[in-house]
Amino acid sequence: MAILGMFVPARTSATTIKLLNQKIAQVLNSAEVKQKFFNIGTKVVASSPEELTEAMKSEMTTFGKVIKDAGIRAD
Repeated sequence: MAILGMFVPARTSATTIKLLNQKIAQVLNSAEVKQKFFNIGTKVVASSPEELTEAMKSEMTTFGKVIKDAGIRAD
């Protein structure tokens, strides 16, 4: 599973983030956009900023362990 998200500068207001999330979710949930993503083998899940944060944390934990266990290093 790949996680893709939209990001804004750290000091963006909560009101702006909420509005952007609503508008982006509206577009992603449209039949036309869902079909285009389906055609390339991708499933659209429009989530909240909090859900994206949790998914990213989970992936970082999982892949952090894989990297550590495999002894992978950035030299």
